[in-house]
Amino acid sequence: MTEVSMCSSTACGELTPEEERVLIRDIAISAEANSKEGDTFYLITQRWWQHWIEYVNQDQQNITNDGSSLLEHCDLVGSSKRPASIDNSDLIYDATSEDSHVGIEIHDSLLEGRDYVLLPQEVWNQLYSWYGGGPTLARKVISSGLSQTELAVEVYPLRLQLLVTPKGDHSAIRISKKETIGELHRRACEIFYLNSEQVCIWDYYGHRKHALMHDMDKTLDDANIQMDQDILVEVLNNVNGGLSASKGASRSCSAELSQGQNPTSPAGELDNAYGVSGVSTRGSSSGLIGLHNLGNTCFMNSAIQCLVHTPEFAKYFREEYRQEINWQNPLGLVGELALAFGELLRKLWAPGRTAIPPRQFKAKLARFAPQFSGYNQHDSQELLAFLLDGLHEDLNRVKHRPYIKSRDADGRPDEEVADEYWANHIARNDSIIVDVCQGQYKSTLVCPVCNKVSVTFDPFMYLSLPLQSTTTRSITVTVFSCDGSTMPFACTVTVPKHGRCRDLIHALSNSCSLKNNEELKLVEVRNHLFQRFLEDPLISLSTIKDDDHLAAYKIPKLVKKTLVLRLIHRRQERETNDSQTVSQWKPYGTPLLSSISCDDVITRGDIQTEVYKMLSPFLRAESLRHDDIADSNTLVAASDACHDSSSGEACADPLSDSMMNSTSKALTLLKLPLQLVDENNACIDLSVGEEKAIRLSSSATSIVVYVDWSQELLEKFDTHYMENLPEVLKYGPVNKKARTEPLSLYTCLEAFLREEPLVPEDMWLCPQCKERRQASKKLDLWRLPEVLVIHLKRFSYSRSMKHKLETFVNFPIHDLDLTSYVANKNSTQRQLYELYALTNHYGGMGSGHYTAHIKLLDEKRWYNFDDSHISPISEDEVKTAAAYVLFYRKVKGNGANRNGGKPSEGHHSSQK
Repeated sequence: MTEVSMCSSTACGELTPEEERVLIRDIAISAEANSKEGDTFYLITQRWWQHWIEYVNQDQQNITNDGSSLLEHCDLVGSSKRPASIDNSDLIYDATSEDSHVGIEIHDSLLEGRDYVLLPQEVWNQLYSWYGGGPTLARKVISSGLSQTELAVEVYPLRLQLLVTPKGDHSAIRISKKETIGELHRRACEIFYLNSEQVCIWDYYGHRKHALMHDMDKTLDDANIQMDQDILVEVLNNVNGGLSASKGASRSCSAELSQGQNPTSPAGELDNAYGVSGVSTRGSSSGLIGLHNLGNTCFMNSAIQCLVHTPEFAKYFREEYRQEINWQNPLGLVGELALAFGELLRKLWAPGRTAIPPRQFKAKLARFAPQFSGYNQHDSQELLAFLLDGLHEDLNRVKHRPYIKSRDADGRPDEEVADEYWANHIARNDSIIVDVCQGQYKSTLVCPVCNKVSVTFDPFMYLSLPLQSTTTRSITVTVFSCDGSTMPFACTVTVPKHGRCRDLIHALSNSCSLKNNEELKLVEVRNHLFQRFLEDPLISLSTIKDDDHLAAYKIPKLVKKTLVLRLIHRRQERETNDSQTVSQWKPYGTPLLSSISCDDVITRGDIQTEVYKMLSPFLRAESLRHDDIADSNTLVAASDACHDSSSGEACADPLSDSMMNSTSKALTLLKLPLQLVDENNACIDLSVGEEKAIRLSSSATSIVVYVDWSQELLEKFDTHYMENLPEVLKYGPVNKKARTEPLSLYTCLEAFLREEPLVPEDMWLCPQCKERRQASKKLDLWRLPEVLVIHLKRFSYSRSMKHKLETFVNFPIHDLDLTSYVANKNSTQRQLYELYALTNHYGGMGSGHYTAHIKLLDEKRWYNFDDSHISPISEDEVKTAAAYVLFYRKVKGNGANRNGGKPSEGHHSSQK
């Protein structure tokens, strides 16, 4: 690599921020231009890296206003502060592994760009020479991609569990997936002090001997060794010896096996101890072939397995489907997606094959759907939707789509209108996907102004069913009282999901017993500061995310000449820099809000009095026990009573005037240090000169005051009530009640079909009013497909993150009865469906895993498809699956009468 001179701060003197930036930039450019396989990169925490970026770019930054007051940041540490030593502790587990063969373990769910940055070795060395710190987290560059010519940093090497038989020893190790089986064999012998000529190693997935690992030159990646997999280290004849690095183990094992020895001996006891039965994909029968995980591709593998095991698709793509490919369809993928899927399906149904790496299919997928490129985890249902739509367009039998204008129902019979809509749809869309998966539902819109009813019949490919009410949402807000009469308390209210801020304020006002002379100020709090004031009553509640933090402040109704007082809490935090420890005032806790009259001149004492009133509920009882304070016993009793109330309840009785006066006197004796931020961003000490007037601009509407909490003051106040605001909606583990009362699939279906108002973004153009209206909408099933795909909407979005709904769902495996949900009364047959496949999602968002449960109709037996590993499962295991997408197939020839009964309630539970 190109030599780049590096100097330490001790040799060259401390560099300026600009000099550091330029030097690191030059080193990085040179390193990246010459990077190759085998190079070393280093993880560094995003938090420290961002601090350093701000430090070295302080002269280039443009100050922008993000909507919050600049006054609130006047005394914060700016980007000019040089970072302390590198601290990667937030990337690693607190407890260092006792197993020296694993080393320092980083958290399993880290994301590049969010949690860490990867630095070339030369960049890390230079930063380390300036700042020191650690721990050092080195990772190697490996080849990846379809052609193995792309370079990637292996942030998570394979973590393998070595199990020794017959000794019973075990040890965990970290090893690159690009290392050879021979290197794994060597390291296993080294760890357990074994003679290599007496050792065989096995692919021991699920505690079953899948394959003898005898090709010492083969990489672990090519051998399909997965993360956290077990490797069996088998000691033949129980001989222990010194370390030997020969490849004799391969010859020894192969020779003994060829002589007819039982491959499960002498480890048979270990196999039987776990009682695991499995089906190896090596040499499997038709339909029992797995897909290699290419790196977070379980989302793709699970969806593919469900599609290829749909009987209609399996038959279609195993025959001559190419003649139906629409090569000229501008909406299609020039037939390439259909070809790639067809070839993959044929391989998966070919007898006697090993597990297949779906590299070619993934490459085609990335070409036409860049959102699924790379090796990050994605949503299995989103991929499924893309595949169904893409395959339909590639296989559309309609070569020239006619333009057809839809007619309004105009009072015609539903059957006539529905058939007309379906005929128009088929005239433009005709494929195996339409034949198998598409149905039709009736959509009824009613204008709220003229009551015009509009009926359309639209096609659907799958049903996305909500798992909770789509019309309302719960929002938790912490309510504060500015007059010191009550403790803050969390208030949870139910509001329209697509409502406005006025709906939230109205619900809060009723819940917290707002007085006639009071009003609520609703504020979003972030990083211990006021982020935004939700003052416009028409602000949509959709702008409030589930992970936001909201506070509402009860203040007197504003009159003329009134200022809003914003109280920001600060406390000292220690930072180490250049071997020096310094203290800085940093915001913490929840800011408070009040109002102060400015009819007369405002003095420093006036502001002190108002702040005293705001903080009075937090004063500890023992802090009021002063000999020189009148009515101290009364104050102590009042304080004790208030603090004994539950955290979710306000104090029953407000403090009396005499109690307030005594409390103010106690607070005055404590001499709270207050800093007022003036219009020039200078801080004025309010603890002296109480009679001095405050100069304010005539246009000022608010003032900002800091209260600096020393350790002594923190001991006198119970501030935990305002330290951490609850989120608007807190996601957490399913409670016991939810586990015992699962949600019925029929309930989800009814929530999907019920009438509800359109959201403002989907306003409808009324044909009679000739204006856009926020109409009410109702859905009914009309025409059901042969294969019904049901998506359980377990994920919700807040900001750029997903949340997972931990909800149990009762879903029937047999006889899903949709008869009563079909509006079309022409059919006399019951609409029954049988479950034959489903995708599952286990774990959380950062480290979740997808699998598929599939019933082979020829065998009438269920199997679990976990990437390349397949095992038979019972129907009882399917009942408790973490179902995400359900695949139902219509039961033919049931001959049941339409009035044959209501859906049974004996369904099965599913958890996500």
